[in-house]
Parts: sequence; structure tokens; C-alpha cells
Amino acid sequence: MVVPMANPKAQTDALRDEIASAIDSVLESGQFILGPNVSALEEEVPAVCNSRFGVAVNSGTDAIVIALAAAGVGPGDEVITTPFTFVATTEAIMIVGAKPVYVDIDPRDFNLNADLVEQAITERTKAILPVHLYGQCAQVERLEQVAKRYGLKLIADGAQAIGSKHKGKGIGAFGDAVTLSFYPTKNLGACGDGGMVLTNDPELCARAKSLRFHGQDSAYSYQYVGYCSRLDEIQAAILRVKLKYLESWNAARIANATYYLEALRDLPLQLPVANSDNYHTYHQFTIRFPKRDELKAKLAEMDIGSAVFYPSPLHVQKAYAQLGYKEGDFPEAERAAKEVLSLPVFPELTSSQREQVVEAVRKCVQELSS
Repeated sequence: MVVPMANPKAQTDALRDEIASAIDSVLESGQFILGPNVSALEEEVPAVCNSRFGVAVNSGTDAIVIALAAAGVGPGDEVITTPFTFVATTEAIMIVGAKPVYVDIDPRDFNLNADLVEQAITERTKAILPVHLYGQCAQVERLEQVAKRYGLKLIADGAQAIGSKHKGKGIGAFGDAVTLSFYPTKNLGACGDGGMVLTNDPELCARAKSLRFHGQDSAYSYQYVGYCSRLDEIQAAILRVKLKYLESWNAARIANATYYLEALRDLPLQLPVANSDNYHTYHQFTIRFPKRDELKAKLAEMDIGSAVFYPSPLHVQKAYAQLGYKEGDFPEAERAAKEVLSLPVFPELTSSQREQVVEAVRKCVQELSS
């Protein structure tokens, strides 16, 4: 039996009737842009994340762009962030005209190392942009304190962390804004692209809503140079169906991760560490192994899906050579990129599939370690 890395179709199939009914209702209404489902989603998702306001947009990437722009980040500014993440984080900073300033990661949880942030602050620093990687919160309370001390904005990329918590609070409780992605394989995934800006600041919310709709403040009156980034009403309707199941899906991810942690704990590899302050929702179950590429290849031969998030840190990517970084500048990020491997942890994973994954990982790791 092939065990896929992710299986969004299985999730959609289980809810097909509910999703079809929701889509039919939208089609019947004839309102496809910024309708009642978008408005409702903008109340329901923030409630899950301990945030007051939500602004639905058409992707997780646009959510970061719009959050930065709404917070006043622009040309000439610097934004401190991590080089070990999906490209959207850096991309968004550069789209608004600011400069990414990288800080290395903590090798235990792969998140921005809060101990290194202060030394990267300059007179041009405008914001700190951590990523809640793999479903585990960064040290946002500490980063919030740093941001307040220096008068900086704190905007977190929570694309992989809806439902996650830090010190008992959802990701929306910290900083000036946090962004979400509803990409199909996320813990809450649409049947297409989607994203959201979460904030507790009514002014930032108002600017974000304006920016997503060409910067308008009323019909054909434009306050800002904006974007065309509205979440489709159909996608909002689908997400509202799925949101009811998010808590149970996250619980299933945690159960799968707990199984792996027990079954693989005696092997010579590094397993994920859930920090004691965090409620980790395991968007990914990511191990570290020195012979990662050989392990991935062997698992594929045994029909076990796996994935590398991410095979190269952003500071050595050609697209960002202009930033002036070089190999060796962020050793922990570089080492992680050579060793990380994510195993299937999606909620629909069956017990027999979990056992198959464990059996294959044990066999391959032992062979490669002998």
C-alpha cells in the first residue's frame, strides 16, 4: 500500500455532500465576491485563533504582503525574519519594498532564534516576522517584548499553525498581525488558494480590507495603492464547512505524531520537540537524520511518501543574492536544510498506514546507521 505524504482528496471526499451543498448555496445566491460566507469566515476563524479581526484574501502569500503594507512597512525598511521557511515570507517583504534581514534558527524547533534577534536590529528595522514552522509557535511572547522595546511591528507567518497555541493563547493573540494560508494541504485547507490576515488592531484591519480591494475606501475612491486579493465566496463557504472539523483534525495529527514519537524514540535520529509553552498542531512531523537523502530514497522504494521542507535556506537562493548573504552565514538553517525530512501525519492517516510508516522508517534508519 502506498502511503502518501498528504491526502487532501480523502478529506474532501469525507465531506463531499456538505461541501457540495455549500457550493450550491453560493451558486444559487449569485454573489461570488465578498459575500456572506467571507464575512462569516472573518468572524469564525479569528475566534479560533484568539484574534478580534480577520481579513480574508486570496492566498497566504498575499496575507503577508497585505499585513506588512497595512502595518506601514515599505521601501527603506528592514524586516528581521528567518531564512529557513517557504519563500513567501521573504518574497512578501521584498514585494512591499523592504529588505529581509535574516537571523538563524533554533536547531531544536527550527523557528527564529529569539536570542539572536536584538543584535540584528538597526535604525532601519521596522518589523520582526517570525514563522510558526511545522505547526509550532515561535517564541512570540519574547519577540513581542523585543518589538515593544524597540517600537517595532511584530507580524507572524502562521500559515502552518492554525489552532496552535503559545502559553495557552492562540496565535492571533500576539503581535500586530498574524497571517494564515488556506492552501489545500494546510491544517485548514480550501479547494484552491486562500489566506487571511488576523489582527487585534481595528486600524490595521481597516487598512488591510482596503488594500485587498485596490486600496479603495468607497466605490471608485482610492486611499492607497492596493491589490486585487479577495477570497472567493465559494472558497469561504468550503472553509466554513471544514472549520467545524479543525479541532478534531488537529487532534488526529497530534495522535499520529504521538504514535511516531513513541515508536521511533530509540532510533538514532532527532524527533520533533514540542516546547513546553506550546500546543503543537503538527502541520508537519519533521525528523532530522544525517543521511536524509538516502533515507528519503529508501522510503520511496517502500512506497512511503516523505518531503523535504525545505531543501535550501533562502539566503543562498539565486533570487535573493542581492541581499548579500553567503553560505556559512546561518549554519543552523543550512544544516537543517540538509537533514530535515517530514513524514506523513495528515488526519486521515489510518492505523495500518502509521504502522507501515514506522516499520519502513525503522528498517531504513537501522540499515543506514549500521
